[in-house]
Amino acid sequence: MGVANRLDLTLRLVQGAGRVSVSELAQRLGVSEMTVRRDLDALDRQGLVRRVRGGAVPTRAREEEAGFSAREMWQAATKDRLAAAVARLVEPGSRVLLDAGTTTVHVAEQLAARAPLTVTVLSLQAATRLADRPGIELLVAGGRSRPGERSLVGPLALRTLESLAFDCFLMSIGGVHAEHGWSEFSLDDAAVKQAGLRQAARTVVVADATKLGVRAFSQVAPLDAAHCFVTDAAAADTATHPNGPRTLDALRDAGVETLLA
Repeated sequence: MGVANRLDLTLRLVQGAGRVSVSELAQRLGVSEMTVRRDLDALDRQGLVRRVRGGAVPTRAREEEAGFSAREMWQAATKDRLAAAVARLVEPGSRVLLDAGTTTVHVAEQLAARAPLTVTVLSLQAATRLADRPGIELLVAGGRSRPGERSLVGPLALRTLESLAFDCFLMSIGGVHAEHGWSEFSLDDAAVKQAGLRQAARTVVVADATKLGVRAFSQVAPLDAAHCFVTDAAAADTATHPNGPRTLDALRDAGVETLLA
């Protein structure tokens, strides 16, 4: 696993757990405790986590920097590649629900080429990317903007989704696990994803390979709730992602089409 990938996942695991130990991170990431300590020190220097005895806790005073803004530029080339693959799966004329997340912002950039589309977005960043694009009818789901992520969550967002029907839900995810299915780091984000799954005829999940084998805090749905999963080719490499091939096999066994970009 590359350093940027590992830092991304380490940061999200610390945020999701509230407090996490070095030994737990080493087990979840498949690296040595020395590597984890070095990564936590790097994140601490950036103000993204705070080192404590035996582990780390989130830096709540800097939630925005520890969230979307910190991760936005990590793995940008990989996210561009994933976004292009996802956009090719969207038929012109579709009614699309676009999830929040750093990868789906890249998807938003690619969707303009698939116009005409009606796109409902679950993040303020995606709304900015799609505003005023020719052929894109943009709907912004109501709700509360979650600090740090600017994802739209809460009762207003859920009521908006429950009143709409979508041809396709383009869903991001915090973790995908062979036994525990799709999961997310935030209860609020998980609830919105569950509503999106109910309202969409087809769901395409997109995530980079670091999310494979990860069980985040809140379960979203079993694997077979999705129709297609798009990830990067590194997911099939046991040397960098030990849990990748096993998770891909579980997805295929569940009837989920898997595409490696």
